[in-house]
Amino acid sequence: MPGLRGPSDYSKEPPRHPCLQINAKEPFNAEPPRSALFRSYVTPVDLFYKRNHGPIPVVDDIERYSVSVSGLVENPKELSMKDIRMLPKYDVTATLQCAGNRRTAMSKTRTVKGVGWDVSAIGNAVWGGAKLADILELVGIPKLSSSSKSGGKHVEFVSVDRCKEENGGPYKASIPLIQATNPEADVLLAYEMNGEGGALPTGRQPLNRDHGYPLRVVVPGVIGARSVKWLDSINVVAEECQGFFMQKDYKMFPPSVDWDNINWNTRRPQMDFPVQSVICSLEDANAVKPGKVTVSGYAASGGGRGIERVDVSFDGGKTWVEASRYQKTGIPYVSDDESSDKWAWVLFEATGDVQRNTEIVAKAVDSAANVQPENVEDIWNLRGILNTSWHRVQVRVGHSAM
Repeated sequence: MPGLRGPSDYSKEPPRHPCLQINAKEPFNAEPPRSALFRSYVTPVDLFYKRNHGPIPVVDDIERYSVSVSGLVENPKELSMKDIRMLPKYDVTATLQCAGNRRTAMSKTRTVKGVGWDVSAIGNAVWGGAKLADILELVGIPKLSSSSKSGGKHVEFVSVDRCKEENGGPYKASIPLIQATNPEADVLLAYEMNGEGGALPTGRQPLNRDHGYPLRVVVPGVIGARSVKWLDSINVVAEECQGFFMQKDYKMFPPSVDWDNINWNTRRPQMDFPVQSVICSLEDANAVKPGKVTVSGYAASGGGRGIERVDVSFDGGKTWVEASRYQKTGIPYVSDDESSDKWAWVLFEATGDVQRNTEIVAKAVDSAANVQPENVEDIWNLRGILNTSWHRVQVRVGHSAM
C-alpha cells in the first residue's frame, strides 16, 4: 500500500480521551460514557466510539497514497488524495452505530459472542468528502446505475487494515451499486470529520487516525461495519463482497439459532440499522430525589428514516409521555423534513414525576412507524447485534445506592 509504514508502527497507539471505556485493548475498542452523548448533537471526535478489527494502520506518506478504482468498469483509475479533493466536496451529517451497540445488555439474557458494548457505540459527525457517485462516474458508471456495462452490481471497499478473521488479509465490505451511484444516498469518501482535515487554519488536526485517516467510506443509515476505514481500493464486482464480515458475521439470526446449528448462508448481510433509542442522562441504576425528573438521550433509525416520536415512561411502561425532539439549535425538528438531517440521530428530553422506586423506559418510533421491540429476549441472537429493545434504567428515590 503506497504510503503505509511497516508492521512495527502498528503498535503506536494514537492519543485518546481518558474518559473512554476500553472494551478491548487489542484490537482497540472503546466507547465514551453515555453522559457525554446527549450533551452535543455533533459528537466531538475524541468522544466518538472506536471500533477496530485489527491493529490501527499508519498511513503517513500522503504524497504516495492512492486509491484504485477497478473491477467491472470501463475505465479503471488510480486516484490520489489531490484527485479526490478536486471533486465537489459535500458535508453530510450522519450517525454511525456499531451493530453491537447495547450487546452487554443482550448478553445478560443469554451469552453472546462479541465485544461487550454498553450504549455508546454510536456517534454523530459531520463528514466531509467526495460523493462515491462522482468517483464512479470517473470510471464510466453513470449515476443511478444498478449495473455496470460489464455486469458489476456491487461496490466493494477494501481497507489497508489487516485482521485475523481474514487470515491476515484486509477488512472489506460492499454495498449495492444502485446505492453507491445514487447521489441522494450520500455515500462519501470522507477526508474530514467535524470540519477537521480540510484546508483549515494552522493548528487544526487531520481526520483522526482512529477514524480512518487519510480516507474512509461513510455509508449513512447503515451499520458501521460497512463504512470501511483506511481505504485502499474500490472494486466493482458482480456479487456482494465475500469477505468474512459480510458472509460470516453481522447477520441477524432468530433466537432459535446457536453455534451448533448455524448456517450463515441462510441470512443476508445486515445493512440498515433498526430504530433505536437510549436514555443517556441516567446510568443503569440511579438514586434521585423525589419529584420532577428530566431524562435525555438519543434516538436514531437507519435508511434515512426520521424519528417520528420518542415515548418515555416513568412507571415501568404503564403510562407514557411524548418527549421533545431536537437536532440543531433554533431549528424545530420535523421528521423527514428538508430542514432536518435525515441520516442523523435526534436528541430527546422528557420530564416526569417520580415519588417511589421505579423503572424509566424509552422507546422510539421512526417515520415508517417501526417501533422498538419491548423485550430483549425476543430479539436475542448469538452474535448480540441490533439490540434495539426498549431502553430501561432503574431509579431508587432517596440517596442510597441500588
